Amino acid sequence: MPVIRTWQLAAGATALGLAIAAGAVAAAGPWESGQREAERERAVAKTGTETDIDRKAPGPGRPAPAPSAPGVLDPLGGRPASKAADAKPGELGEKLRPLFDAPGLGPLRTASVIDVSTGRRLYGEGADRAMPPASTIKIATAAAALTALGPDHRIPTSVVAAEDRLTLVGGGDASLDAAGLRLLADRTARALKTRGLTSVQLRHDTSLYAGGPLHPIGRNGNIAPVTALMVDQGRIDADSTGYAERAHDPAGEAARAFARMLERRGVRIDGPPAPGHPAAGARPLAKVLSEPLAALAERMLTDSDNDLAESLARQTALALGEKADFAGGGRAVRAQLSRLRLPLAGARFADGSGLDRKSRVSAGLLTALLARAAEPARPELRPVLTGLPVAGFTGTLRTRYEEGDPGSGLIRAKTGTLTGVNALSGTVAAPDGRLLAFAFLAGRTASRDEAQDALDALAGALVS
Repeated sequence: MPVIRTWQLAAGATALGLAIAAGAVAAAGPWESGQREAERERAVAKTGTETDIDRKAPGPGRPAPAPSAPGVLDPLGGRPASKAADAKPGELGEKLRPLFDAPGLGPLRTASVIDVSTGRRLYGEGADRAMPPASTIKIATAAAALTALGPDHRIPTSVVAAEDRLTLVGGGDASLDAAGLRLLADRTARALKTRGLTSVQLRHDTSLYAGGPLHPIGRNGNIAPVTALMVDQGRIDADSTGYAERAHDPAGEAARAFARMLERRGVRIDGPPAPGHPAAGARPLAKVLSEPLAALAERMLTDSDNDLAESLARQTALALGEKADFAGGGRAVRAQLSRLRLPLAGARFADGSGLDRKSRVSAGLLTALLARAAEPARPELRPVLTGLPVAGFTGTLRTRYEEGDPGSGLIRAKTGTLTGVNALSGTVAAPDGRLLAFAFLAGRTASRDEAQDALDALAGALVS
């Protein structure tokens, strides 16, 4: 990899880290996965999930304690933070307005750019008007889930038993893969052996979720039927990514795969697995857990994972006592964002992924969300920032910025793409060292490529 691109990536990461640290109260203690250990302990105290066993192997040992930061850090450019907020919004407007007028953005377009450390709007065009956000709505989905459940929350997939009647219970983990299901089969087979059982009946329970499983767009390779139990996101080819053929009954496929795994471990299954609730008196037998919610949120944002997005929206609904369907998820996300005191005028959350064109958010809401995620008092929201794709390097921005582009490595942003809808929202390190949050939404676009080029140019202009 060329040195210049590595430097840009490092500079972008440094800018993000410094901006998040700015204004933080100095505290000793090690950091783990970008979060202070003390903050992790507080989050665990809320969720009570730290003591359970993850199906993933533990990571390496903790790093040495990080040095404490002063109350406010200077921006990268060396100007005092008190002066960094003195930039005149009109100057930025003069730079962005010609780019904002690009024909590729179509007739409907809005924009918001703010200084993350102060919240001051530096540029806005229709910033408070709600528009279809496409996948940039995942920023809201992530923020709602992280604040409702905590970054250390893990989603279970479990097996319960009443004598020889087993039930595979879906907990809504859209990240469960074949390796995780095999681990659950290992644990189940061992538990059955200790009970002296070699032959069982198997059911599968998806009752955690309500409503129909099909997304409003119908059967589509961008998303599996939304169910509380699935493996490999219902993909026919487990190695596929992005748009791919999906099983019509992901829960049934997962149960049948689990039955085969048990049989290979010496457990006979009496009859085909069938849907059903646990038998009366069923008790826990085995379970596996997802990665922490922080990792799931990062993966959802980086890869624009629609299945994970709908899972997190429904987990939020369950946490708030809402019905775990599309409407309940939308109500829960909105309620959670309201608790964060965010501008929600005109906002509608028809789903968690942004595939539903009925969803609406404003550019101002997206930039306010990103600023909130950088607040020292909101460590649980940090994955909203760290999960954003890096221009030219990761996720859905990996191919959007070429080597030598000024934004490569310095822009982190969530993309949004539907036919006629294009959006880009994220953070960028400005030349004077400030971290800016931006959101550009475009509607009725005629060409995806032209719209994306125009959006990338707007974000790139914030770097130079």
